[in-house]
Amino acid sequence: MSLLASIPSPSSGAVDLGPLTIHMYGLTLLAAIAICIWITGHRFVNRGGDWDLIFRCAVWGVGAGIVGARLYHLATSWDEVPDQWWGPFAIWKGGLGVWGGIAAGCLVGGYIAKRAGADVWLLADCLAPGLLVAQAVGRIGNWWNQELFGKPTDLPWGLEIDPAHRPLSSLDQATYHPAFLYEALWNLLAALVLVYLIERRFHPRPPGLFALYIAFYSFGRFWIELVRIDPANHILGLRVNTWVSGLVFVAGIVWFYLSQRGPTPKKTPAPPAGPKMSVPKGRVRPGG
Repeated sequence: MSLLASIPSPSSGAVDLGPLTIHMYGLTLLAAIAICIWITGHRFVNRGGDWDLIFRCAVWGVGAGIVGARLYHLATSWDEVPDQWWGPFAIWKGGLGVWGGIAAGCLVGGYIAKRAGADVWLLADCLAPGLLVAQAVGRIGNWWNQELFGKPTDLPWGLEIDPAHRPLSSLDQATYHPAFLYEALWNLLAALVLVYLIERRFHPRPPGLFALYIAFYSFGRFWIELVRIDPANHILGLRVNTWVSGLVFVAGIVWFYLSQRGPTPKKTPAPPAGPKMSVPKGRVRPGG
């Protein structure tokens, strides 16, 4: 017997607390941002950096990331935007493209770090696992909105989707692949591999860890996109994000290879110790 018959979905993506309405998608994003800052900050400080720079990069990077994520969604999924004047701004209804968010946030955060005189590539390597964990947490917001699910399935971990959110082609199907959960678990696994296997065992040069973050995430996103059936624009029969995932994966692998080329920098040897001074018997050292 299976332990789970299915995974239930929330009936609403908002929680009403008297006159206050909390949109869980936005709350989840705030939690993801806080976790990313915490992980990145501790890693950076342990390598000689300071928290003040992390907070400055976060303020500018998060703002740019939200704008970039929304612009990416508007550019690639314009037909999913509510047909109202507030439609382009309705991020509480979902619609943040991770590619645009990561690109804009990292570029702006890297610019702030460079102006401060910090090692941008070292900071990028400190950021890589934090981004993966944050993206895993952020996917919980898709569960609240009943989005980012895959094909119909009767597997024990099938995700229950209300009729209002089901595709027209499968209105009679009640459970679907929880694509958001697949991506969250993949991101957590990738973060563990980056830190506990690659970083601690092989010690790649910066920005090797960040390049592998790009490759690992894109590899997982590629096959997850093949499972999804929610509306999306296609190019040559494949979803736009499938093409983006494949291209970014190749770019990440090439970047990692280029970043690790050349001989490993040798540590400067310590100067040889001078000859020891012998003290004749019976003579007392000065100050002894």
